[in-house]
Amino acid sequence: MAEALIQAAYASIGASWRERNIQTRDSLARALDGYRVRFSYHSGRIENANITYHDTRSVFEDGRIVGYTGDVRTLFEMQNLKECHESMLDAFGRRMPITEELALSFHRVLTQGTYDEERWKAGERPGEYKHGDYVVGIHDSGCAPSQVSAEMNALFAELEAVTRENILTVASYFHLAFESIHPFADGNGRCGRALMNYLLLLYDHPPVVIYNEDKLAYFGAIELWETEGDLEPMKAFLAAETVKTWKRM
Repeated sequence: MAEALIQAAYASIGASWRERNIQTRDSLARALDGYRVRFSYHSGRIENANITYHDTRSVFEDGRIVGYTGDVRTLFEMQNLKECHESMLDAFGRRMPITEELALSFHRVLTQGTYDEERWKAGERPGEYKHGDYVVGIHDSGCAPSQVSAEMNALFAELEAVTRENILTVASYFHLAFESIHPFADGNGRCGRALMNYLLLLYDHPPVVIYNEDKLAYFGAIELWETEGDLEPMKAFLAAETVKTWKRM
């Protein structure tokens, strides 16, 4: 019963979004005005408990945080999330496809000023694929560095099969495959969520907030993909989060 209600609400939200017929950067910016802070806050908060909604909103609306005394990396991450939102709007305005160039660009914006000393000394840089292996979960450390570029380009090539009708399935697969490859030394989650939402937007689907309070279900869906190759939990999770995102608007 609950699943049927979610699917009905999801279908209604999708139809309402398509009726807006969003075609330009400015029209998208207006449509996302009440969304951008929530997405950025929750996407950042999933991996950094020091990020607050108040500070994120201040960065977006005022361009600064008065009296900030927290960690400098956290400040960079919030500012970077704002800049990535602007980059996404620019890319949408030009209808840029998701390519290696775009993915590296998003990552560079999201992680500038945030790499720690250990990674920097190891030669890791924002906007570059990883040079070393980094543990990402129980089972593995993602794709080997030497294979990352080939794996990512194969993933981008698969996006040629996207249609409006299968976009939720493809976006779910893209995000799961991206996180399994784990192409960067840091910032994979933030970059993967940003690219997934950009993909949704390209195919006239509303973007989705993955809420921090739902991160256990989110991580569980990723784990089921990694252990069982099951795409459906992520697809159902994203449909439910889409409803949660847009029923508030």
